[in-house]
Amino acid sequence: MALEHRHISQMLETGIVAARLAGQRAMEELNFIKASLKNNKSEMVTETDARCQQIIVDRIKETYPDHGFIAEEGGKEKIFKQAPRGSEHIWWVIDPLDGTNNFAHRMLFFTVSIAVMHEGGPIAGVIFEPATESMFTAAKGLEAQLNGRRITAGKEKMDKFSSVGLDSHFDNEVPAWACEIMLRTRFHNLGSTALQLAYVAKGSLIAAIHSSPKLWDIAAGSLIAETAGAIVSDWQGGKIFPVDLDSYEGQELQVIAANKKVHPELLGLLKS
Repeated sequence: MALEHRHISQMLETGIVAARLAGQRAMEELNFIKASLKNNKSEMVTETDARCQQIIVDRIKETYPDHGFIAEEGGKEKIFKQAPRGSEHIWWVIDPLDGTNNFAHRMLFFTVSIAVMHEGGPIAGVIFEPATESMFTAAKGLEAQLNGRRITAGKEKMDKFSSVGLDSHFDNEVPAWACEIMLRTRFHNLGSTALQLAYVAKGSLIAAIHSSPKLWDIAAGSLIAETAGAIVSDWQGGKIFPVDLDSYEGQELQVIAANKKVHPELLGLLKS
């Protein structure tokens, strides 16, 4: 079922309000953080994550009580998931604090990421960086924007003056493709997958490559980057969406987002 543009725009506005409210709460709690490790011992979580998520869900439910939710913090190491009850079958996919490790160490590279998904793909996306009051947005039929101004992914090539966003760590050894990127570019890791995708959208990064993000890390950022003119794919060059949201339980994905000039080159590095 096709959705009207005005309905998508209204959902985008709701996401913007929810993201700003959650971001403001995160900034208020920045100096009073209580962090712990999840049971998998590879991810940190703070009490603020859950509070920000509740703020977002409550705000959205005020307007869209029948919509579904998939979010990172569900308690007892599970995701938060509520299926849609309405005929539209719309899901909100939420990361209340992307960059929790940064936040827990009082580093300001963290974001609130909210996507609206319909028929397995994102139709509206919001990434809010509260420390800089940066609101990245996109929606089907609308342009990608930063604080209300259009952004584009740019055409910069891969060289010693360009920047690529990489994962924050590698399990056993740094793969050859990553070493090649490190040698040829001013590589970065901002500690937030969503923020790196947003930076691809505005042309600050020529690409972002992530090996194991979850849906809530990339749903909004993929739409924003793609709307800004970047190419977003898995590591084989295939489409990431649609995703079967009814069966999604936190499975890891692979994503590369890059401007059109460097995407084929980076895809070749990954395949080699």
